[in-house]
Amino acid sequence: MLGIPKRTFVIVGAVLGVALIYSSGAEQRESEAEGAGGSGEQAACTVTVTADVLNVRSGPGTGHDVVGKYREDAEVEATTEVRDGFRRVGDGRWASDEFLEPVDGARCG
Repeated sequence: MLGIPKRTFVIVGAVLGVALIYSSGAEQRESEAEGAGGSGEQAACTVTVTADVLNVRSGPGTGHDVVGKYREDAEVEATTEVRDGFRRVGDGRWASDEFLEPVDGARCG
């Protein structure tokens, strides 16, 4: 082995492995930030409420507490995240996607 101790190979390998893992994670974080307009959250979209009154819940489902309400024709900033038929409209705020219509030109995915 060219006179280089085995321990040196192990240390160099470990350092390269950590560098590779770190750079992969940085690329993923950068990609997520680009997809979210740089905010670190899901990308925003603007939607219009189509129900007379729409409950806003603390989680994605009817079993979660009502934390607010929107009136018909209200324009709301939402995210592209939809779970179990509910769209995230803020931190800990979800509304039924069935009653949210993207405005013209909105990218709500």
